[in-house]
Amino acid sequence: MKYSIIIPILLLTGCSANPEIECVQLDPLEKVLKEQIYFEENADTAAVAKGETATFQFVLRSIHAIQNLKIEATDLTDENQAIPVGVKAFVGYVRQGRNIPDQSKDRLISASGFFPDPLLELETMDVPAMSNQPVWINYPVSRTAKDGLYTAEVTFSGKQNGKSFKIRKIINVKVYPVVLPEQTLWVTNWFSLSENNLKLMNGGQPVTPYSERYWELVKALANKTRDHGQNVYLISPLHLCEYTVSGTKYGFDFANFDKTVELFIHEGNLKRIEGGHLGSRLSDWSSQFGLSTPVMRDGKTRFELKPLENDTAKTFLSQFIPALTQHLKEKNWDKIYWQHIADEPTGDNASSYIAIADEVKRMAPDLEIIEANHSREVQNTIRVWVPQLNFFHTDYPFYRERQRQGDEVWFYTCLAPKGNYANRFLEQPLILTRTLHWINYRFGATGYLHWGLNYWNNNPYGETTGINTEGGNILPGGDSWITYPADGKLFGSIRFDAMRDGIADYELLKLLEKTHPEEAREIARTHVYRFDWYDNNIAAFRQKRIKLLELLSE
Repeated sequence: MKYSIIIPILLLTGCSANPEIECVQLDPLEKVLKEQIYFEENADTAAVAKGETATFQFVLRSIHAIQNLKIEATDLTDENQAIPVGVKAFVGYVRQGRNIPDQSKDRLISASGFFPDPLLELETMDVPAMSNQPVWINYPVSRTAKDGLYTAEVTFSGKQNGKSFKIRKIINVKVYPVVLPEQTLWVTNWFSLSENNLKLMNGGQPVTPYSERYWELVKALANKTRDHGQNVYLISPLHLCEYTVSGTKYGFDFANFDKTVELFIHEGNLKRIEGGHLGSRLSDWSSQFGLSTPVMRDGKTRFELKPLENDTAKTFLSQFIPALTQHLKEKNWDKIYWQHIADEPTGDNASSYIAIADEVKRMAPDLEIIEANHSREVQNTIRVWVPQLNFFHTDYPFYRERQRQGDEVWFYTCLAPKGNYANRFLEQPLILTRTLHWINYRFGATGYLHWGLNYWNNNPYGETTGINTEGGNILPGGDSWITYPADGKLFGSIRFDAMRDGIADYELLKLLEKTHPEEAREIARTHVYRFDWYDNNIAAFRQKRIKLLELLSE
């Protein structure tokens, strides 16, 4: 290992002929804070299975400002094969203006309030003097690649103090004779196609719903999520449907729903559809659930929240559910469609949840229900249970029993749980985001849900915390989005890449379980001690990964 402390007066040994620029290779699980001046060089060989992504991180810092910093990378090559570079990006910084309550013992403390996150796929970047600029490079390794040792050269160039410079680094990847299995873990990130979000993805220009540009942007979102392991999508036939109303008779046109599903099948690797929620709370958190009911106002369809007992709500539901289920059968989607009723039922409103679910099941007995839930009291309605991670922890025996009875159990995180639980918050070590899927394996959950793919504010590259006006909660930095808008596409983030790699870890552990079940469980146990206690040492994690790959190579 090489240790470097970067200070204004003197720079220790760098990787360039220019002693005024320091360039250090770091483990990609390390978050580089703006204030950091100490770096531990880590030029270890990346170890991956076929089908995984090999990722590298560097940090550059200079006494003088750097203009037009550029990243170039050759293909990874061995004697017979080349693996092209994937993403080359500058790691950007975003601000977390509020610290979350109930902080983790592993929380990273940034004096400036800025944390590294977005992967800015730009041609060049200007870097102010004495500023850290992390750089991210990855190589997607195909499942058909040959195993062996691969090498590539990374070059950083630009101008500093009026002079051009070039810095070259050699990187190495060991591809093991192991093929990453096809994904079995169910993963969903809920997304928004709001007017504001589409505008942010379109260079600030408005986008007409269902226009050609609209579908281009949806395709970009589908491609980004596909490349990060998403295979389940929350798509709402209720809100995408076009309605006609004649007296008490409703007409349904599912064309926009169909086109959305078809796009995500072809562009997003959709394997399951989460049908959008039929209702929500009538008022505050503890209130009962009502149904979102379309009504015609001034020639336009608007949704009003009405209790199930309301005649209009009941009439609509009695026609919508049979029409939907018939349409799903005609499209051959009925076996991959799971229906949400209303988000996060608790003991306070379980009775109204059950009443709506029972009514839906009466009309469509084969329609399966999925829900992010806080309560065990809806036991006879849900087929795919998605408890918040802390509830999965405290009610673990209940959920194991549900699995024995044939139900599926996933878990989800959002603005909670906090404390020492793994989550996707900016202020947490990056390894905790990857650890989420080790928790999946360790405790037998077969899916993961998060609500915040791209619920951006007006300045997603600025302040990342905000107020949830409905619940009065402060949303932690990193909770509302894990991608960033760019003109015509999405930028990923170091957290989104960590999620992708954690999914691969899950599948490799499942693969090892087939031949070495005790070893698979022990590797997972030594990383995830319990639901809220983990080994966050990066070097130890890399050794466990190598052990996993070596056992799979036997």
